[in-house]
Amino acid sequence: MENTILGLHHITAIAGLAKKNLDFYTKTLGLRLLKKTVNFDDPGTYHLYYGDERGSAGTILTFFPYEGARRGSAGTGMATNIAYSVPEGSFDFWIDRFEKYNVIYNKPSEKFGEKYITFLDPDGLKLELVIPKIQDNRVAWETDEIKAEVATKGFHGVTLTLRHIEATAAILTDIFGYKLLEKSGNRYRYITESIDSANIIDLVELPNEARGIGGAGTNHHIAFRVKDEEVLMQFRRKVAGAGHGITDKIDRNYFYSLYFREPGGVLFEIATDNPGFGIDEPWDKLGSGLLLPPQYEARRAQIEAVLPKLD
Repeated sequence: MENTILGLHHITAIAGLAKKNLDFYTKTLGLRLLKKTVNFDDPGTYHLYYGDERGSAGTILTFFPYEGARRGSAGTGMATNIAYSVPEGSFDFWIDRFEKYNVIYNKPSEKFGEKYITFLDPDGLKLELVIPKIQDNRVAWETDEIKAEVATKGFHGVTLTLRHIEATAAILTDIFGYKLLEKSGNRYRYITESIDSANIIDLVELPNEARGIGGAGTNHHIAFRVKDEEVLMQFRRKVAGAGHGITDKIDRNYFYSLYFREPGGVLFEIATDNPGFGIDEPWDKLGSGLLLPPQYEARRAQIEAVLPKLD
């Protein structure tokens, strides 16, 4: 199964205030800050990575926080909902916590036989906590306030909202090896059996819905996981062979990537497990310093002067 898509690798979204984003995801939600670096294309903007203890694929949520960014609008052609797996019996804890920290949330509901709570981050990004049908045995990152018996385990899945699902579904099934698991109304659940977590993509079809508008509180792209660069390039040939434009291999320091926009408008990335987040910091110090891509190191003083303070 190593030459297949191994579920989700990471998801990247856009935020407003960097400090508010950092506090919400590390304190309120209890994720680990994995890396504090900058946007490769805009070094005056942070790129913040959150996840589990070592940044395992399938747990990594990243943000480009732009101070003063306009609020985006979720709609068709984008990922519109990120779902996290949590343990059975944890909802009372999370509801109390959301009340304590004034987090907007909805009462528990159910879809595809799984209970979930929808909530919003400070920029309005929609997230869910899901109790999965199949027990999630991943080891959770703990904080002083959020222990393993209630903590998030990583992604459960992600929802893509589309005007029409057929062409996107073909990417998932014919190229990525997903299969249609079940359908409910206009929601279609696809799953890969190559891994038992972070392996769900829901497609929601809304033919008359407005296109999404990027900005704070919206998702920028989703990344699918592969084992290494050899498998990455196999998928490049598959995607290109199906007639889709795709980038050359890009070095993102902690993984290697390819990007293409699928027919429904969502930006897809394929990313490798290697080399991982331990290449430039000790595991017990992840996220402790500002790490710059090599091409920007000579400009460190200038970059640090314009980045907003996080402490």
